[in-house]
Amino acid sequence: MIILADGGLHAHLLPLTFTRPVGLLRPGILTLGETWARMTELPVGYRTEDHLQAKHPLHADPSAIEVLAGLLPTPDVVGAVLDLEPGQVLMAGDRAIAFHGEGQAAPAPMDWERPPAYLRPVRFTGELVLIERPWHLFQHCGRAIINDFALLTEGRRSQPVSALNTVIGDPALLFLEPGAVVEAAILNTTGGPIHLGRGAEIMEGCMVRGPLALGEGAVLKMGAKVYGPTSIGPECRVGGEVSNSVLLGYSNKGHDGFLGNSVLGEWCNLGADTNTSNLKNTYGPVQVFSYARNAQVDTGLQFCGLVMGDHGKSGINTMFNTGTVVGVAANVFGGGFPPKHIPGFTWGGSEGLTGHGFAKAMETARRMMERRHVPFTAIDEAILEHVFRATAAQRG
Repeated sequence: MIILADGGLHAHLLPLTFTRPVGLLRPGILTLGETWARMTELPVGYRTEDHLQAKHPLHADPSAIEVLAGLLPTPDVVGAVLDLEPGQVLMAGDRAIAFHGEGQAAPAPMDWERPPAYLRPVRFTGELVLIERPWHLFQHCGRAIINDFALLTEGRRSQPVSALNTVIGDPALLFLEPGAVVEAAILNTTGGPIHLGRGAEIMEGCMVRGPLALGEGAVLKMGAKVYGPTSIGPECRVGGEVSNSVLLGYSNKGHDGFLGNSVLGEWCNLGADTNTSNLKNTYGPVQVFSYARNAQVDTGLQFCGLVMGDHGKSGINTMFNTGTVVGVAANVFGGGFPPKHIPGFTWGGSEGLTGHGFAKAMETARRMMERRHVPFTAIDEAILEHVFRATAAQRG
């Protein structure tokens, strides 16, 4: 068994991890956990925050290997993890990235920074990709898509691609799962692969450059322009212009407007002509709000747009500044640029923010999920209630 442990990363990946373990983030075609399961052929569990355990219960196996959940499972990493023997810890520099402490207690968060002395270190010197901050999802999206594409398509044949499409680059890097549809589109694989999940659709007039992952049941609407690397999760609806962004799943950007170098959680909706700025006029590094630090932090990036937690919404013509962070179940609307940090469960924008009542937010969440035939369970509501309480101080 593989256990993906948040390992001290949870707070640094908020607001995306308010509602999921780190191992259920989706940087590529698959979630991190799904990739580990396919590459190792082992069951995968999640060691995460207490309020998430009801939805993601962990039935630990004494022989399980604990892996830092933000670690992208490339072939070299997976091989090194599976080679660990009981009593060993896999190290990358001074940091632990996997434990095989059979018979020992589960590693504490501090053990990932300084592993116990009784464990024998094994050095890893191969390629290492870690997702430790929200913007790392779009930074490493291309590597994740390439990794997942090779995993999912090896030894398989794509569904036929209609001659009405224009394919630029290697057609072997274009893969349609059963039920996927694409007609009269321009598909460019010179920068990386394009993968369409089951039942996904690219409508006519779309222009797409890989790497691109379009998840199961997701739709690119007519005339959409998508620059890779971009990952669009299951059941998303996307139109307009998108560049180097990640939509975890079940979220909508259905109309014109620009989304660049951004990450949207699940059940988000961007109103028509919502636009994100991803580059400062000064061309300087972008700062974003960090929940772990309760302050703005420097990303070191020149390009960084929007990070939006689950159930976030924006009204028509909303304008997001560079490095804006929108909390869970926030509803943003109005003219001008809203604040760069919008706490969860708030309403408003540039003219001020007010609290978004919990019951009203739950009603909206239930309605949106029902439209995709996904039940809104008591456990889902309990998780959101925890987030509501945990973010109360930010709403003032």
